[in-house]
Amino acid sequence: QVQLVESGGGLVQAGGSLRLSCVVSGRTFSSNVMGWFRQAPGKEREFAAGISRSDGSTYYAEPVKGRFIISRDNAENTVYLQMNSLNSEDTAVYYCAAREGGTIPSRPARYHYWGQGTQVTVSS
Repeated sequence: QVQLVESGGGLVQAGGSLRLSCVVSGRTFSSNVMGWFRQAPGKEREFAAGISRSDGSTYYAEPVKGRFIISRDNAENTVYLQMNSLNSEDTAVYYCAAREGGTIPSRPARYHYWGQGTQVTVSS
């Protein structure tokens, strides 16, 4: 089993920044690919960004490309999501997810483990 715990969410003004963290414990070798997803009220969960442990490759969804940066510290088993230039459309619960495979898919069903989520609210 893999346990994921997110932190770093909160209330921020439009144009501001936040950094989310996700600590991985348990069978950490089963978390080769880490992803950040988000879910706004009344909407489906959507992919934001992903990163591979094996080669460090990253992949971003178009709405966050150029504003969000995903990174990981393998020694600390932690994944980060630096979010800049936030706007009201970024308001959502953000989830950390993990999968064992080598690719970085955008479909939530492709991920095996999930955190409990952290709320991000951007005020305009």
